[in-house]
Amino acid sequence: MKRYSKILLFVLLSALSVLIAHLLPFLLIPPDRKAVAQVIEIPRGMPFNQVANVLFEKEIIKDKPRFHLLAKLLGATTRIQAGEYEFSASMLPSQVLNKLVQGLTKTYTAVIPEGYNIQQIAPLLASLGLINQDTFLAKTRDPALLSDLGIEGESLEGYLFPATYILTRGPSEEEIIRKMVDKFHQVYTPELEQRAKELELSRKNVITMASIIEKETSVIEEMPLISAVFYNRLKKRMRLESDPTVIYGLKNFDGNLRKRDLRAWSPYNTYRNFGLPPGPIANPGKDAIMAALYPAKVPYLYFVSRNNGTHLFSSSYKEHNRAVWEYQKRRRRN
Repeated sequence: MKRYSKILLFVLLSALSVLIAHLLPFLLIPPDRKAVAQVIEIPRGMPFNQVANVLFEKEIIKDKPRFHLLAKLLGATTRIQAGEYEFSASMLPSQVLNKLVQGLTKTYTAVIPEGYNIQQIAPLLASLGLINQDTFLAKTRDPALLSDLGIEGESLEGYLFPATYILTRGPSEEEIIRKMVDKFHQVYTPELEQRAKELELSRKNVITMASIIEKETSVIEEMPLISAVFYNRLKKRMRLESDPTVIYGLKNFDGNLRKRDLRAWSPYNTYRNFGLPPGPIANPGKDAIMAALYPAKVPYLYFVSRNNGTHLFSSSYKEHNRAVWEYQKRRRRN
């Protein structure tokens, strides 16, 4: 009996030695140490044999049978995840396999600046190959999606929070939208919702005001002052007269705001209409949202650009006219 046990042990050890000798060079030596990375798409539902074929054809692995054996030993043949991957022949087979099992797909950094509107966000994401632009725009106006997300209004303008997003190709346009709205909800906390109630403002009105503030100035310290100007004008039943709201309502704006544009009717023209526009005109960041909820306690009713990114604030029309003359009309004359 002992003799048979020794023979069996010898056979097992011999088989193990052969297996190790067969796999070891494959496991420890990459196909090409100097190879550059390449992007490979693994479709959803692709069988492991086909995955191995793709990797072999792209020269990421140099031996399909041994790669398949390695995957079987690790129980990985049924755990491959679909997606877009960045592989190189300088990687070891175990590293390639680990990426596939862990779903470590290629990522793209999408930086959405504060104040971008939906019409600017869509081409930015499309340029990275992450969305179909038309589908994305349609989804931002989908009543069913808006209702599901708890957003009041006709579009998601104002609620696609500006931030840096690490995204992968594969998620749908709706999934990306949900990610951006989730980020908004992380910023617009119950505490801010309570503050809005104290001011007797709806969330929509807060974000609409924040979007106007965001478009009027990029100087964070000025945002509460801009906010105060607009709230003071609303209290006095004065029109907001905000250029960015007019621009938002124009079709094919060419960058030059004309007097006729200020006279043209649009629900967003705050030179003609009293009160806030019907909804946000951009997607504001946290600083603008905070300014909309916490305006400065100042009597200002006007502001004019100093042509250096900052503004001069005034409490009376007479002061404002002097400021306009100093910073705008004189500059045009010169």
